[in-house]
Amino acid sequence: MDSSESRQITRESMFLMADLRVDGQDELHRVKVRNLSNGGMMAEGKVRVASGSPVSVHLRNIGWVDGAVAWVQDSRFGIAFREEVEAKLARMQSSGDMNELPRYVRPVLLDDRARGNPPLRKI
Repeated sequence: MDSSESRQITRESMFLMADLRVDGQDELHRVKVRNLSNGGMMAEGKVRVASGSPVSVHLRNIGWVDGAVAWVQDSRFGIAFREEVEAKLARMQSSGDMNELPRYVRPVLLDDRARGNPPLRKI
């Protein structure tokens, strides 16, 4: 696939955090995911990477994905995934217990008071 074909791939613009591991390093780096497609992503962070470096990234609802750094510009860089992923899964709400989420992001439940939670006040 040449560069003109790769620009036609649908990307999910988003802002979420992910963990990045650079091959050969034990340290995890927190990066911002700026956009995500089935074949790759653009990330931003303080981690120093070089074009061609093998990396693994942990994406919400997807898990660890292997890839390689495709390009670097300042604190932003692109990652080409080794295998395609379902990018829309990262946008979906986690299927975990809603009580694990902070109260301000949980949906309002009618039985919140029954659980001993005072109502949220409007600001």
